[in-house]
Amino acid sequence: MGSVTIINKLLLGGVRRYCAMAAAGKGLIFRQLFEPVSCTYTYLLADESSKEAVLIDPVLETANRDAKLIKDLGLKMVYAANTHCHADHITGTGALKKLLPGCRSVISKDSGAIADLHIQEGDLLKFGNFSLEARSTPGHTDGCLTYVLNDKSMAFTGDALLIRGCGRTDFQQGCPNTLYNSVHSKIFSLPESCFLYPAHDYTGQTVTTVGEEKRLNPRLTKNEAEFVKIMNNLNLPRPAQIDIAVPANLKCGIQE
Repeated sequence: MGSVTIINKLLLGGVRRYCAMAAAGKGLIFRQLFEPVSCTYTYLLADESSKEAVLIDPVLETANRDAKLIKDLGLKMVYAANTHCHADHITGTGALKKLLPGCRSVISKDSGAIADLHIQEGDLLKFGNFSLEARSTPGHTDGCLTYVLNDKSMAFTGDALLIRGCGRTDFQQGCPNTLYNSVHSKIFSLPESCFLYPAHDYTGQTVTTVGEEKRLNPRLTKNEAEFVKIMNNLNLPRPAQIDIAVPANLKCGIQE
């Protein structure tokens, strides 16, 4: 392992610890979890006093891991929430409902997917003294949501905004113009110090900020016309699991 790689790993570890410490200072339990096949991040947030918890973007293959962590920490799972109907993995919400009785599945009303709770712009997911505000950020899919913590210190952007990138717009109701305006109006309007946590990262990065992405995102710092041209010429391969993942995710991850 080279010295640069070691330094990067140490820096990322420091960011993780800083974010966890900052959250703990507010009475918020926060964990960032990773699924390596689809490079998906799953986020656990819980209120330290009430023990009520929310899990964002769980993955089927890691549902047992997540359920064990929740039980180990003595938490009560209130919601398993998806940022959108994913095409690259099957959501763990269906499995978690069986593993953690009382847990309710959540997804956008505009996703077309089955869930216990359908939410839309402005709705709140409350857990103890905290809440997550749903902001509609379509463009990758019609049903994309960004979840914003009540003090606007953290936001979970799904595939709408990635670290130095964004979700593709060439399938599942994708539209580059819509995505551009979603990010600029709903995410870049947050405080520049707000930490942004994406649903995926393929380079080993874990977190960014509004200020960083407004200055450094190679796609979204362009004007809308240039952004559309970039997105229409990515020529990305078809997601390997799309034919399995989308039908399953439309049923809350439950496969008959």
